[in-house]
Amino acid sequence: MGDEVVAYFWEEDDAEAVAGLLRGEVRSGRFHGEDDDQDHPWVVVARNVHPAGLEYLLNEYDGWLEPAEDEPAAAPPPLPTGPKRFKKT
Repeated sequence: MGDEVVAYFWEEDDAEAVAGLLRGEVRSGRFHGEDDDQDHPWVVVARNVHPAGLEYLLNEYDGWLEPAEDEPAAAPPPLPTGPKRFKKT
């Protein structure tokens, strides 16, 4: 992974520990629409992180990744071209 990785953690201590291991930066994150300062997750932003190491740290410290914003959404399944028949005609 050569891009920037954004990982979330509920505990500040966990975020600090992971940031130290990944040489990343800790920030206080907010979810959209939240205004309560005590329930915000802690964000670790790091670059050039090995995927296996990141997965281990996320599992160990109960964290999760933010979905990539520039990643295209999956295409919906195709729509049927005609009505569906339940009985034989």
